Amino acid sequence: MSEYPHWQTIPLRWKDNDVYGHANNVVHYSLMDTVINTWLIEQGGLDIEAGAVIGLCVESHCAYHSSVSFPGSLRVGLRVAHLGKSSVRYEIGMYAADESLVAEGHFVHVFVDRESRRPTPVSGKLREALEALQPG
Repeated sequence: MSEYPHWQTIPLRWKDNDVYGHANNVVHYSLMDTVINTWLIEQGGLDIEAGAVIGLCVESHCAYHSSVSFPGSLRVGLRVAHLGKSSVRYEIGMYAADESLVAEGHFVHVFVDRESRRPTPVSGKLREALEALQPG
């Protein structure tokens, strides 16, 4: 767990449980998206409503190791595995209260100009925030 520079605890909700009594797989993807975008907005200064630059998800993956259900919460670890000129690959680990691994995944953003949708370099405060998520 120490390999993730950022942690966020997210409570599970009643509606996260599926008919089998555990958090549905789509919940894990939502949690990855939430942790990443919370970091980008709060630490990177990303303006999701009016900024000139936006991040588009071009790839995501999740491997499931154990189930969880409401009530409960997940500790979600976030790191940057690769930071390119206009893209970033995040790695995410999701852990139960007993610190057992629930799921792990990755998520790739390409940062683009809001209007043209063409890739744009990651720079300034946003780049600094992403660099802070690189281990070691």
